Amino acid sequence: MVSLKLQKRLAASVLKCGKKKVWLDPNEATEISVANSRQNIRKLVKDGFIIRKPQVVHSKARHNRQLEAKRKGRHTGYGCRKGTMNARMPFKVLWMRRARVLRRLLRKYRDAKKIDKHLYHELYAASKGNQFKNKRVL
Repeated sequence: MVSLKLQKRLAASVLKCGKKKVWLDPNEATEISVANSRQNIRKLVKDGFIIRKPQVVHSKARHNRQLEAKRKGRHTGYGCRKGTMNARMPFKVLWMRRARVLRRLLRKYRDAKKIDKHLYHELYAASKGNQFKNKRVL
């Protein structure tokens, strides 16, 4: 068995891939061992003695199945959590959402003349001060 280390390295360079992806025909080992230049390697590639192996399939089926289960609420118990509550869903984001919803509602009421500007200002300040839990309470 002759050493085809050089040929494999050159083939990897010619085929623009790693040495792992290069297949050298075991039946043509003597023919390949003679090749000592990139030009010769290119010729062997053209003849089919050296081939670039196809990419190995990395299936996402299991991952997708897991995500599907997570959407249904599985695998989210205490034992599966890594981050703190704040890391998983930041309090700030929740606050921003709530503030925007309440302010939008107040604006809508003011524009529709359901509340005057003085009451609007009072309610706005109250909502900023965390008085209202949600739209219904407001």
